Amino acid sequence: MPTFHYTPPITAAFPTIVGGVMIGTVTNAPTPDDLKAAYIAGQQAVIARIGSTPLSDLDSLAAWRSAFRLFNVDPTKYRSAAEALLRRLTKQGDIPSINTLVDVGNMVSIRYGLPVAVLDVRGLVGEGIAVGFAAGDETFYGIGVEEGEHPEKGEVIFADEGGNIYARRWCWRQSKGSAAQPDTTRVIVTVEGHHGSAQADVTAALNDLQQLLTQYAGFSGSAGIVSAREPRFAG
Repeated sequence: MPTFHYTPPITAAFPTIVGGVMIGTVTNAPTPDDLKAAYIAGQQAVIARIGSTPLSDLDSLAAWRSAFRLFNVDPTKYRSAAEALLRRLTKQGDIPSINTLVDVGNMVSIRYGLPVAVLDVRGLVGEGIAVGFAAGDETFYGIGVEEGEHPEKGEVIFADEGGNIYARRWCWRQSKGSAAQPDTTRVIVTVEGHHGSAQADVTAALNDLQQLLTQYAGFSGSAGIVSAREPRFAG
């Protein structure tokens, strides 16, 4: 099974990072009715809970904004995946259903205000995915884009040993190849936080992901917590 880890420069620069990781196999499918109902109800509960509070005042999102600034990314131009979802939800009133894997990830993300990535790893080169600072010569293929692009040097990326990028600007956007597809079977799932209660919140979010993905996608594999002190997880 593949691995997931934070590189030493990342743990040195971001000592409060906590990540929840799942590595294993799943079966994707159209979202069943009971999950879709829970997804819709969950969105309305989040809207009610946030109320008129600015998203930038939420601890988990504020911490991600600070993290983005540390690697020279403007967090109001490039928003963390969790903030982008919550921004859409609070402005438009809903997040459309896509499929089981995407909906589960989005539901847990908005519930905790934490970015969740469900990564299809069928094309993985090497033993796993590393979170590190980009050299600038790696390659990223965005969704709906045919030509590859290179990240900015010093940008935080998810990448494999072949220099293939799975996510740019840490949790801003996943690659086309890593997006959950109808035939996705091999996955690495992550949920991450930097804020003061990240340990508890990431652990709770990981538990929710395990329960939902096991129930609705037949997840088989392992899960664990990574941090600056324990930066590596092997499935």
